[in-house]
Amino acid sequence: MAAKTYYATGRRKTSVARVWMKEGKGTFTVNKRNFDDFFTRDTLKRIIMQPLELTDKKSHFDFDINVAGGGASGQAGAIKHGISRALVVFDEALKPALKKAGFLTRDARAKERKKYGQPGARKRFQYSKR
Repeated sequence: MAAKTYYATGRRKTSVARVWMKEGKGTFTVNKRNFDDFFTRDTLKRIIMQPLELTDKKSHFDFDINVAGGGASGQAGAIKHGISRALVVFDEALKPALKKAGFLTRDARAKERKKYGQPGARKRFQYSKR
């Protein structure tokens, strides 16, 4: 019999991560690549591991993750959100701890659009009196 698979979607900025979680040894596959090859910065690896360290499930599950859109930071945040939601699907008792840490809340911060008649979202062209 195959191990039960738990699925969740995580989002951050313009990134979307689809996370499949099944019981195993703790291996990570991101876009069919090794976790350490996909994420080279330690800070991003730590961000992704936060929900697993909080719930002490670091070596209990294997993860197959598909992530698209945005940059490295947004993708790491999306994966963290997806892992947190997958853990709740696995065990509802983990929800209070994950919610208290803020891992289940979708971080809505995104880049503000550029406005017409100005060089950026907030920046204005220099005022000239004469």
